[in-house]
Amino acid sequence: MNHGGPYPATTDVRYTSVGTAAMLRFARPHCYQGYPEALLPPELRNANPLNIQRLLDGKLTREAIQG
Repeated sequence: MNHGGPYPATTDVRYTSVGTAAMLRFARPHCYQGYPEALLPPELRNANPLNIQRLLDGKLTREAIQG
């Protein structure tokens, strides 16, 4: 059975409509460069309100990022 193409309605054998390749084909990258701090998701804020571990300069840390 052949599923595939950039959209599932096509029959291009180079693509599949299942698996990780299919998910990446429909994913939309987001860029938060230049966003105001208040509009960022909590996971991306410099203050680290969720206290998650983040990689900063090659080291894991839970500290806030200094501006």
